[in-house]
Amino acid sequence: MITGTTKLIAHLGYPTEAFKAPLIYNPYFQQAGIDAVVVPMGCKPADYPSFLKLVFRLSNIHGALITMPHKVTTMRLLDRTSTNAKVAGACNAVRLGPEGELIGDMFDGEGFVRGLLRKGRQVTGASVLIAGAGGVGSAIAASLANAGVGRIALFDPEDASMMSLGERLRTHYPNVHVTTGSNNPDGFDIVVNATPLGMQKNDPLPFDVARLSSSTFVGEVVMKEQMTPLLQAAKALGCDYQVGTDMLFEQIPAYLEFFGFPTTTAEHLRSLAKLG
Repeated sequence: MITGTTKLIAHLGYPTEAFKAPLIYNPYFQQAGIDAVVVPMGCKPADYPSFLKLVFRLSNIHGALITMPHKVTTMRLLDRTSTNAKVAGACNAVRLGPEGELIGDMFDGEGFVRGLLRKGRQVTGASVLIAGAGGVGSAIAASLANAGVGRIALFDPEDASMMSLGERLRTHYPNVHVTTGSNNPDGFDIVVNATPLGMQKNDPLPFDVARLSSSTFVGEVVMKEQMTPLLQAAKALGCDYQVGTDMLFEQIPAYLEFFGFPTTTAEHLRSLAKLG
């Protein structure tokens, strides 16, 4: 039930047809008795900079979830951003500060790291290989650096993206050893596929799985299929792994905390979600 006291969370992106967040947040809000609602709002790129400012003029606005294609644009529209957002170069959540300022953060990577930790994986001091230096790869790299990993190796065929992310990591996390240019998974504690490889049936694997150790943890971001070819290969080798949708559900408790709502667990959100 939406009333005059309901807090609005704008879900801003374009197009809106594939939005999943309302199908997870709103059942949770209803079950928990939280007077809030996530509302999809389709906003084309040309209109977005002015619309973001206007939507936060609403008296009942509480925050915004930001999705494609606006995550990068949002960074220049905010008053304050987190280190995670600065390293990622993108933002996917905005709220009002006490003086009306717009505060942004990035939680894609936080969901990935929380999933690792809840599975009992050691993150502090770990060595990590990330294939993909785009938006999601950058966010995961930022959160892993923040969580205290010792080494991050980046690989992306887009050399400029890879090098730029490497420099941002070195600037904000000088104690993390950052290397670029190789996708050889040999010797890493954690390897992450942050590319679209696995979306299509005949995609090549992002790593040479023959070089994976059974002790390596394999993370996936592709959500189209739960057990992507990479994860099937990792499972056959005896590796522990994390499916793409884990990152989605694990980041929502972090969003709830950011917005000042009572938080919950990924399992509870999965039990309530209306994803069909």
